Formats: sequence, C-alpha cells, structure tokens
Amino acid sequence: MAGLAFNHVTFDYIIVGAGSAGSVLANKLSASGRDSVLLLEAGPNDNRFFVRMPLGYGKVYYDEKVNWKYQTEPVDALSNRPSYWPRGKVLGGSSSINAMVYVRGHPNDYQEWSNVASGWAWSNVEPVFKAMEDWSGGSNRYRGTGGPLSVHDISADAHPLCQSYLKAAQECQIPFNPDYNAESMEGAALYQINTRNGLRASSSVCYLHPAMHRPNLSVKTEAQVTGIGFKDKVASGVSYQIGGTHNVVKARREIILCAGAINTPQLLQLSGIGPAPLLRNLGIDVVHDSPLVGRNLQDHLGADLVCRTNVDSLNQQLRPWSGRLKAGLQFLLRRSGPLTLSLNQAGGFVSLGKSSTTPDLQLYFSPVSYTRAPVGTRPLIKPDPFPGFLIGFNPCKPSSKGHLEIQSADPLVAPRLVPNYLDTQADQDLMLKGMRLMRQLTAAPALKAVIEEELLPGDQYSSDEQLMRAVRDNAWTVFHQCGTCKMGDDDSTSVVDAKLNVHGVKGLRVADASVFPTIPTGNTNAPAIMVGERAASFILEDNQE
Repeated sequence: MAGLAFNHVTFDYIIVGAGSAGSVLANKLSASGRDSVLLLEAGPNDNRFFVRMPLGYGKVYYDEKVNWKYQTEPVDALSNRPSYWPRGKVLGGSSSINAMVYVRGHPNDYQEWSNVASGWAWSNVEPVFKAMEDWSGGSNRYRGTGGPLSVHDISADAHPLCQSYLKAAQECQIPFNPDYNAESMEGAALYQINTRNGLRASSSVCYLHPAMHRPNLSVKTEAQVTGIGFKDKVASGVSYQIGGTHNVVKARREIILCAGAINTPQLLQLSGIGPAPLLRNLGIDVVHDSPLVGRNLQDHLGADLVCRTNVDSLNQQLRPWSGRLKAGLQFLLRRSGPLTLSLNQAGGFVSLGKSSTTPDLQLYFSPVSYTRAPVGTRPLIKPDPFPGFLIGFNPCKPSSKGHLEIQSADPLVAPRLVPNYLDTQADQDLMLKGMRLMRQLTAAPALKAVIEEELLPGDQYSSDEQLMRAVRDNAWTVFHQCGTCKMGDDDSTSVVDAKLNVHGVKGLRVADASVFPTIPTGNTNAPAIMVGERAASFILEDNQE
C-alpha cells in the first residue's frame, strides 16, 4: 500500500476517514503531486472477497472487522426497539458495504440546501454529478460517461419477478421510468448500482486505488483517530492509535473530517467542538461552543411486506447449496449472475397526492424473501427455503429529527444515538399511506397472479391501527443517517459554512453526509461522493499559491 513508510510527521492535508467522500478527497488533493496527503482509516483495506463481491454485503452486514455495528437507544415509536446501524469501517467506508443503489436526489433537495447554504442549488451540483459518473446507459444531456464512478444499468440482468412488479406499478397508475436520475425522478424503475465488470465499484475502488501509487499520498489503515489538536483555534494536527501505539501528525494546510454522520460529530465533540455543557460535564476542554454538533440527525425509516410466491424467486438461487454453487461459479468464472447485483433490484419514487411537487415515497422491490429471523437481524445470504419477494418503502423527506452525543471522553466508547423515528404526526401518516400503497401494489393483477400468500405482516393486519402496529413492530432503518454537522451560512444555525469550514475555528473542514442540511430524496451515497468532489474543489481553490 502506497505511502505506508512515513518520512515525516507533517503533511499538507490530513483526511480522516476513507469513505465515500474521503476517498474522493485523497485522490483530488494528491493529484498535482505538489502537496503531501495523509489518509487515516479506522478499518482495514477493502481487498476482501465479500467486500468486492456485490452481493457480499449480506455477509459484511454483521462483520465487525469492516463494520462499526452501531446500536441506537430504544425508540418509543418503534415498540421500544433499538435500531441496528451498520456503518462501513474499511477503505471505501459505507460504499464498501452498502446495497450500491445510485440515486442523485431530487433537484428540490438541493434547493433546500441552497436556501441555508449558498451555492448548493441543483445548478451547482448537477454538473458535478455528470462529471463524476461513468453511466453504462450512455451519455446524454442528463447523464455523464467517462467519470471515475461506475454506474451500472441492470436492465438486462434483473430477476423476472421485477417485471411483475413494474407491470403492477403501471396498473396502479405509477408509470415506468427508464432513468430516475435523468429528466424526472418519479415512477417505477430498475435501480442503477455502483458496479464495474461484475464487482463492487465503491468510492475506494473508483477514486482511492487509482491514486495509491502516488508518492505524496500516504494511507494508514486500522488507524483510529482519537482527537484533533488546536493551537489558538487553528486545527494543527491529529492524534491516532494503531493497536496500543499512539501517534500525532501535524497538518500544514488543513484537516478534513470525512468520518461519516456518526463518527465525524463524535470526533468533533471529543476534540472540544460541540455543546459546551455536554463537553464540560465529561471533562473536555471547550475549543468552540457549537450546540448543533450531533443535532439535526435524519434518516430514512422503511417498512416491508413479505410475500410467498407461486413462481421461483432469488430464494431458489441463493438458498440451496446447488443454487449457491451455480451462482458462485457464474461469479468466479464470468463475473455474472445474481452475486453481481444488489438485492434491491427495483423500486422507484412516487408522489401521493396532486399537491405533491416532489416524491413522497421511495419504493423497493427485492425478488427474495426473509421470514425466519427478526427484521434487522436476518442473514441476508440465507433467504427463505420457499419462493418469495419483499416489497417496501420509506418516506423520502421525514420531518422527525434525532441527535447523537458522546457518552465518555474515551474515543473508543460509541456515542449515544437517539433517532426519534416517527416523532411527528406527518411521518406517521406517511408510513400508513405507504403501507396502504404496498397493499395496492400486491393486489394489482400482475403481482396478485404470482402471490400465494402475504406472510408479513399478514392479512390479519387490515385496519389503520393494525397496520401502524405492524410498522412500529417491524420498521427499520434504510441506513441513510445524515445531517449531524449541518452546513449553512448562519453560524448560529449550522456547524460548517457553505464551503464546509467548521465555524469558530480555522484549518478544519467536514466533507461527508453529516453536512447535509436536509436528507436527500433517495440513497445518500451519491450525494456524499458529490460533497467530496465539491470539497476538493473548495480546498484547492482556497489554498492556491
């Protein structure tokens, strides 16, 4: 791995976290060859079979070697259940363990961002999305090709059950959308995924690995950052440990935190930037009182229906040993077959009323089913022994907001996570409407023809009260945590400014999903990579000599 031999302990730039945005920054900031760059990642390298194999995320979902495996506080609105939050702890971060679905978001999302952080409108970010894409569907006025990030069209590979779903959606007046990342987002669709030649195309694969040979880029894996050092409110260095060895490195220009929506605010609080009362109570010296660090926590909450079918599903390819052997050989010999895809093969975005100008719900259709383990603990590579599918949704723009805070000055103690799911009536209403829409879809002729039985929650759940009970007992995160270091022009209502500088100090920026002022419509990985691209541009522009 390039740069592991340290010739000095001062670098121009120090990047904390090699995830979706951090890998981008490592590439862009080292590209000129003039500046020395250190990238610190708490997890190992990503040269692992189940990381590189697209469907391997079912295995790494619980693998503590590459996964932080966070657990929230019990949530009152979810029958007092905690929520399991897997987060990537590996080169590539969560882009190395996620379901790979690529969604830019809706133009209105970025208008919301621009309302509080100047320069983040759709007109500012759309060119960045186009430039970073290598879209297999071909270049057009909406999409880009030739960029570093591979985006694969699965139309030729999707399971046949997806066609039943798409037809049922049309029977429910939800039109087919061949490209939800183009002119319009709404409609039923096959999901685009970040793969290349049958392998996962994470941020580390697409951005970091091509830069690893550069002598001015040093990458340290299994390096747990424990704090940021300040001198007169200027970020001067970073402390980290590998095993029992403690190290300190200095930054000549800037430190950029790319540790994600949980670890970045945790590190800021540990380093003295956060709510002053909390920090003082834990014996941490306050560098800058920033009450919103760890606040504004947003996430997508999803709910599913599981149905047994009278036709084969992916269960028959992934459950029996014979099916696994065939799929394994397809993957190993030809980089083809179900192991090269995501389980989330179809879905889309829908508005629920004439007054809606943006999508209200994101839909999911997986030609595979799980009923033998509680939701959130199910083994993703061991589906039901009978054929089935999973159909689900999440509200696109939930209004409930949570928070996180450190519980100790010890950097190895996980922060306290309080998601506050379904904290507003509007979110509860959307979950109920989503459940009703799922029932409409499964009652449509195209899906009804292949359904033998609804297994979860089951036909006995029919009234509004019963369906909401099913939501409270079974809904779970869609793994889109964001917003905990909100950006904005007003330093009294945000943590970082529009160029991602941390308010109140110098030499420190944040570039990851924590800076999102509001949650995007859709999956968060593509917007996080875009933030990394823009952060690199800001940094290089501000540090021109």
